[in-house]
Amino acid sequence: TVSEAERFWRICQAIGDIAFAYAYSTVLIEIQLSPTENKAMKRASLVGISTTTVFYLLCGCVGYAAFGKDAPGDLLSRSGFDHPVWLLNVANVCVAIHLIVAYQVFAQLIFSFVETSCRQRWPEVKFVTTDHQITIPILGGTSFHINGFRVVWRSAYVVVTTVLATFIAFFNIFLALIGAASFCLLAVYFPIEMYIARSKVPMFSISWMCLQALRLVCLLVSLVAAAGSVEGPIPSLKMYHPFKNEV
Repeated sequence: TVSEAERFWRICQAIGDIAFAYAYSTVLIEIQLSPTENKAMKRASLVGISTTTVFYLLCGCVGYAAFGKDAPGDLLSRSGFDHPVWLLNVANVCVAIHLIVAYQVFAQLIFSFVETSCRQRWPEVKFVTTDHQITIPILGGTSFHINGFRVVWRSAYVVVTTVLATFIAFFNIFLALIGAASFCLLAVYFPIEMYIARSKVPMFSISWMCLQALRLVCLLVSLVAAAGSVEGPIPSLKMYHPFKNEV
């Protein structure tokens, strides 16, 4: 039931999903390249990429072997896969724990940037700069410092991002679009530029031309994945269009 054109666009979306899985933008916080950490980071990258490759290949091969071209984006969401309820519950709990922890880690950069900028811009506003100390006798007199702006701003951010996330009906397609946008820039362009600058690779040398060719190939991959992720929601949007009978 899948046409050749739809099969091609699905392949492009899959490329975007793969690019998202291998983009280094998710580990930029942990990576601090210095002479003392160079070897350790190489080993960590090798182990991490190898583990990711094994798990994703197993997941993709098992899903395709079980469902063929109708394999869903989330294997556990397959309609016929609802008998082991305990497995679904365990998977959902693991996903929730992972997202809660990861959300707090990656959101700290945004929180810190906004709060620091507001303190510098409005130093006279006490709501932004004043911390209130609260002591809890039940916890042995433990004291906490609470800032009103921090509470309001972080709560509003979480609420807004949660509401926006509920509107995303095409999760895998958006992952492909994010992967296409970030893969070439963060995982290819910047690392290659840093390597050329640090290693002082001569321009138009064999190494330099190979790196530029790699960059061009990855750019084409990102463009194809972006095209597939943009085209992906169109059939579903047409299905739910309120005037689809008149179109």
